[in-house]
Amino acid sequence: MTPTRIAVLGAGSWGTALAISLAHGGHAVALWARRPEAAAEMAATRENAPYLPGATIPASVTVTADLDAALGGATVWLVAVPSQTVRGVMAPLADRVTPNLTVISVAKGIENETLLTTSGVLREVLPAADPARVGVLYGPSHAEEVALGRPTSVVASFPDADVAAFVQALFMRPALRVYANTDLVGVEIGGSVKNVMAVAAGMADGLGLGDNAKAALVTRGLAEITRLGLAMGADAHTFAGLAGLGDLVVTCFSGHSRNRAFGERVGSGETTTEALGHSTMVVEGVRTTQSVRELARRHGVEMPITEAVHAILFEGLDPMSAVLALMARDPTLEAAHLGPAFDGTEA
Repeated sequence: MTPTRIAVLGAGSWGTALAISLAHGGHAVALWARRPEAAAEMAATRENAPYLPGATIPASVTVTADLDAALGGATVWLVAVPSQTVRGVMAPLADRVTPNLTVISVAKGIENETLLTTSGVLREVLPAADPARVGVLYGPSHAEEVALGRPTSVVASFPDADVAAFVQALFMRPALRVYANTDLVGVEIGGSVKNVMAVAAGMADGLGLGDNAKAALVTRGLAEITRLGLAMGADAHTFAGLAGLGDLVVTCFSGHSRNRAFGERVGSGETTTEALGHSTMVVEGVRTTQSVRELARRHGVEMPITEAVHAILFEGLDPMSAVLALMARDPTLEAAHLGPAFDGTEA
């Protein structure tokens, strides 16, 4: 496609990996880092050593801590900051919105104070932006593997199919396959709530519960994600796709997953604070657990795994006690808790 000027806002592992990929696709990329010293180091070494060691940042990528320099002439903003900071970073940029601007979030989470997804926050703080051009790029995609050019598939989700197709073409690379999707609610719920389930999966690892338990947890976690998504108006089929099942699987099982690793430490006996102290990057699932629990209660959706994770992280419940309580729940039908995409009647 025609080369596009793109501002990548956030120089963590994912923002850096996507900046590298976009530059290899021939686009003009500016990578914005909040700290001037970090930007200077990356510009000099062409590497983001703290977050993505070993991956070379092409010389064509402008690395800067100057927002004006990053945004100048950009027709696409890629928002790659932690979900709970999206509002603070983006609200001051409201007067920089141009008529044809496309805003893409790769932050996965639900804002604590408002219970908005990141695209919802962006639409609120950037009122001049065309809502049809505000969406997300989600899916099973660890930055470490994308930066190395390993085969990856993700979803570009926007309310407008033409915009989704534009973003799809923008990111397509030989090793990065992008699917278009207009179910923005479903994609964001799948991509955000899976972090809560990854924390739970890590706890199962820390407790040494074995493969059977972890498979059951992931499967029932998908049921919880689906129930919440359907209550919020999502398409059930989305949860059988990359932003649902795909992202859930990779985050619950991968050695790259910060959420799973954090959960494993908690399952092994560390407190929430102690476990967070081992990560230099944001563990999105912790604060997202608070938001998802509130969303579930607001919509009248039963999410026992989410409730258990919340009780462990914020109420001091012993992880094994939570497991025993989950296993002792009343018997029920499986299919009744899923949606039409899972009952075998629809393709």
